[in-house]
Amino acid sequence: MTDTGLELAARDTSPERLSDVVYDGIVALIARGDLRLNSRLPSETDLSTRFAVSRPVVREALGRLREDGVVVSRQGSGTYVKRQPDLAVLRFAQVGSLADVQRCFEFRAGHEAAAAALAAERWQEEDLQHLREALEVLERCVKTGTVGIEEDRQFHEAVAHATRNPYYISIQESLAPHIATGMNITRQLSLLRTPERLRSVQSEHDAIFEAIRQRDPEGARLAMQRHILNARQRMFEGV
Repeated sequence: MTDTGLELAARDTSPERLSDVVYDGIVALIARGDLRLNSRLPSETDLSTRFAVSRPVVREALGRLREDGVVVSRQGSGTYVKRQPDLAVLRFAQVGSLADVQRCFEFRAGHEAAAAALAAERWQEEDLQHLREALEVLERCVKTGTVGIEEDRQFHEAVAHATRNPYYISIQESLAPHIATGMNITRQLSLLRTPERLRSVQSEHDAIFEAIRQRDPEGARLAMQRHILNARQRMFEGV
């Protein structure tokens, strides 16, 4: 990933895409230690020069980084590094993908939470069996220390199928490549942590399953939303 992202910008100069370039570039600078924890970021003018974009584009990227808890603004002082993502996030992510991955988590937090609530109301016995089997496979991944990207994806698709609504199923399947990218990053990072980290992620899946099994729509919605938002935060967990 280059600091300027000029090659990417040359292919797509829309403000949104340029904002992604700056977003990914700043994350890279922080993860590599070029911008240290609690240090002040360069000014908007300096960043716009560095990334060859306008100041509004820089502002958009900084706003999203604030939302993701990576940087924080201090009144009259500037913007500071709040979290230093693990350098491994750059190894596991595709170049230029970090901003899109975070957008996908943002969408999933609403969409999949609604799907889990509907699944809790509508599941039939075969749906619950598929969910139980997917959960058991994920449990084996935890015990053997394997990444489990495909297994994780299958669990979330089983939730969508339990809604008995073809639109939820279709959207979940169409997003599969994007979802897998985010899962690859977060699950790979979890493998670098303690066994307790993997167990906590699995406990979130357990909570989703149990709320659906008990036909608790609100509990299922909250459990799914919590799981996805936690995953979003785990992507930029500090070193």
